[in-house]
Amino acid sequence: MKSVVLNVDGMTCSACSSGLEKYLKKQDGIYDSSVNLVLATVRIDYNETKVDMNKLIKFISEAGFEFNGEQYSEKKRKPEKLLLIIFFILIIFIMYVSMGHMIGMSVPDFVNMTVNPINYVSVLAIMSLCYLIYGFDIIKSGFKNLINKMPNMDTLVSVGVIINYLYSCYNMFLVIKGNYNFVHYLYFEASAMTILFVKLGRFIDKKNKIKATEAVKGLVNITPKKAILLRDGIEEIVDINEIIKGDILVCKPGEKFAVDGVVVDGETNVDESFITGESKSVSKHVGDEVIAGSINYDGYVKYQAVKIGRDSNVSNIVKMVVEATNSKPKIQMFADKVSSIFVVVIFCIAVLSGILNFIFKKDVLEVINGIVTVLVVACPCALGLATPLAMVISIGKLGKNGVFIKSSETLELIKKIKNVVFDKTGTLTIGKMKIVDLKISDDMFNILQNIEFNSKHPIAVSICEYSNFKRVEVKNFRDISGYGVQGDVNGVTYYVGNSKFVKEQHVNNSYISDEKEFLDNGYTIVYLFNKDGVFGILGLSDIIKSSAKETISLLKKMNKNVYMLTGDNNASAMVVARKIGIDNVISDVTPKEKLINISNLNDDNSVMMVGDGINDSPSLKSATIGVSVKGGTDISADSSDVILINPDINVIGMIFNVGDETFKIIKENLFWALFYNCLMIPIATGLFPIHINPMIASFAMMVSSLTVVFNSLRLL
Repeated sequence: MKSVVLNVDGMTCSACSSGLEKYLKKQDGIYDSSVNLVLATVRIDYNETKVDMNKLIKFISEAGFEFNGEQYSEKKRKPEKLLLIIFFILIIFIMYVSMGHMIGMSVPDFVNMTVNPINYVSVLAIMSLCYLIYGFDIIKSGFKNLINKMPNMDTLVSVGVIINYLYSCYNMFLVIKGNYNFVHYLYFEASAMTILFVKLGRFIDKKNKIKATEAVKGLVNITPKKAILLRDGIEEIVDINEIIKGDILVCKPGEKFAVDGVVVDGETNVDESFITGESKSVSKHVGDEVIAGSINYDGYVKYQAVKIGRDSNVSNIVKMVVEATNSKPKIQMFADKVSSIFVVVIFCIAVLSGILNFIFKKDVLEVINGIVTVLVVACPCALGLATPLAMVISIGKLGKNGVFIKSSETLELIKKIKNVVFDKTGTLTIGKMKIVDLKISDDMFNILQNIEFNSKHPIAVSICEYSNFKRVEVKNFRDISGYGVQGDVNGVTYYVGNSKFVKEQHVNNSYISDEKEFLDNGYTIVYLFNKDGVFGILGLSDIIKSSAKETISLLKKMNKNVYMLTGDNNASAMVVARKIGIDNVISDVTPKEKLINISNLNDDNSVMMVGDGINDSPSLKSATIGVSVKGGTDISADSSDVILINPDINVIGMIFNVGDETFKIIKENLFWALFYNCLMIPIATGLFPIHINPMIASFAMMVSSLTVVFNSLRLL
């Protein structure tokens, strides 16, 4: 199976998106499709042996839409603003000709309805025809979707405008034949005004959508298109697609790094805020990783390409964000179900209003007016944008702050969270353990370091960095989760781990008094031992993250139950807990025991687990929402629901605030969309004392759509 994300033009409402999804799913060779109305994209999962790109483009065209390049490719630009200005000027003239006499304005005899009615009707017909040509894309889309049995908002507008225009044309011919009384039954300006309001609404809507999605789409343009390649000592500017792994590249001050790589020469300060949300520059030296798109401040740096193209961290992030915005929470599925039958229901109401107007009023004009007004006033666009626009804004906002979620459903689950569980090392602390006391011989410490060198655990890394050590061969290395590690050195099996590990092996421990002293000081303890006994003890301490206390305090104010869940000893855990204000501490647990504790707390799907993603993967998966504190950028294999690129946990509160605010806005949007349609559609029928004409209906429809857009923009 292969997946691709394509730009699609012509989608205006949820009826469009659901219609395109259904149409694509029916095609042989397509497994699934998901349309993002806000980003104007469609993700297609397909069998590449049956379907190629040309067929996909053909399917999109058959469905009534236009393919506009692969994901976030440069889109064709149209002079929309200029055309709007021109047609706004023209509409002023049309309204002056058609209604000037009603407000006492002097209209030239040439187009005066009483002096020269034939010229009057002809000028209005021609000028209104210009608007039909201007809105041909709307009309084409509307009728094409009607033919494909996928009616949408364009269909409603198109049918209404055409009916109104043709009816006016019929009366125009009667005027030309000499029946001048029918000059009062022309509504060309209504067709023109409807098209203009729809165009204006979409123009404003598009501008605001761009504003709303700039955080998401901005990631795509982070990386430069060109790079400086060092070839045989000579700098050569090449296209980024020409770079291969292992190439040596140059980044000069003020330029962006083209690919993910490792510094091989030089040093500098780098701005990584676009991905981490951290405004402070990061110092880079030989051996340090650099991220594609980060800005080189002041140094001339040579770096080796490590990750390129789709393997880069930025590509992984973009993919994650797009997938998150394409996913649909339950509340959006509800809106989609309503939208899928909305247009059909509106057509039925329009026909019924026409029949009832004919029965009760015996006036063809009232019949036409009722049908057209109902078709025009209905606004599925507001209903369709209510959820996805708010989701895209929130996901983009979180992304700008180094918070990346894998599914929009995660934001929906935020409101259920009652319990927030933190791992200690690497989550509440910086994860950079430091040996503060040790009681072990140099030879034994060298063995311990060599064994730990095979582990990537933060404690192991810290032990290896404590001092230079003589490398010896370690055989049969094994990680024993929750306890420590083991390895064979010179034919002897050694164990490195916590006090629980020592007890389970039933080894004679002569360092009990030292252990008690270390525990009283809140140290994390590491032993070296084998079956013959304990050879030494290390005491390590970690630095609490500066934001930990503030974050815990904020969560308590939000009425969240905060827990610390750690494999570390109780004394060490309690020292950290007291300093940052956590009352509930569960310590000395293995990863398996962590999982059990998370499951016990998660009976009602109310647990958020925050961990470093190293030993916490099972617990992160088991929680309602798993939050991985990466402290880096390699997110491709992460199994959590939320990834924090910046190791600082102060954004946890932000996740709750954004989640709550997002669904507050969504509910407001849905209420407005439903309220508007329930109020305006009955009025539009013309069967009640209060009624409106198509021009007012088109304006109301535009306002309804923009209300949802502007309300969603409050999330920015």
